[in-house]
Amino acid sequence: MIAGYKTRGLYYEDFEVGVPHITAARTITEADVVTFAGLSGDFNPLHTDEELGKKTPFGGRIAHGVLTLAVATGLTNQLAIYEGTTIALTELTIRFTGAVKFGDTIHVVLTPREKTEHKKPDRGFVVFDLDVRNQRDESVLSGSWTCLQRRRAGA
Repeated sequence: MIAGYKTRGLYYEDFEVGVPHITAARTITEADVVTFAGLSGDFNPLHTDEELGKKTPFGGRIAHGVLTLAVATGLTNQLAIYEGTTIALTELTIRFTGAVKFGDTIHVVLTPREKTEHKKPDRGFVVFDLDVRNQRDESVLSGSWTCLQRRRAGA
């Protein structure tokens, strides 16, 4: 760690099973989708061709599912619950449960589901249920991720 740096993240002991952490919201824009297409190389017409999009059940272009996941990780990191205390993201499972359209505003509800001791006493696993919701409170992405978290010294 950097001298003078104060960890803002939560330690293994700090996470309470069943107590949700709710992020701020963020609106997904056309610029987000265009930038993500360029970064990822995913120019699927579902994301980039408005005329084709109009003919789909969505009625227009939609954001990449993986872009939604990326924004969810960013929103979650803005909570600072992982800052300086997460050792690794060890597992991720996701389901795309709804489309994110340009102009939709999403937020994340992240709820610790279980905690498991690690063989090393300075860390433990926390499994989080992940639910990304739009402005109508509809789930657009759900799943879970597992983080290996530091424990407090002497805990």
